[in-house]
Amino acid sequence: MEKKMTKRDMFNDIIAIATELNRTDLVEFANHEIELLNKRAERNTLTKTQKENLELVEKVYEVIAALAKPVTITEIQATNEEFSTLSNQKISALLKKLVDAKRVIKVVEKNKSFYSVAE
Repeated sequence: MEKKMTKRDMFNDIIAIATELNRTDLVEFANHEIELLNKRAERNTLTKTQKENLELVEKVYEVIAALAKPVTITEIQATNEEFSTLSNQKISALLKKLVDAKRVIKVVEKNKSFYSVAE
């Protein structure tokens, strides 16, 4: 199967052909487009909030592991001051990341969700 060419590959080919033909205007254009691609790639990093959420996810996981029993969101909030300031929805979103990563198991009993560490 042949590898699909990317924009970067195309612009590099344009630079090679334009250099042979002494077309500096095309070389400058292609170099500028490659710079724009580089800037766009740099922007695709995590935001400040996403980094903070990753830290919170790990803290939530540590709390669940330390309690060593199925717990509710309310019980997680009661464990420390930092979690008591977070809303149920925020902790639920953090737990969803852990459930999706298969690090935590969610069990629903009588419309109440319990979370425990996956083994």
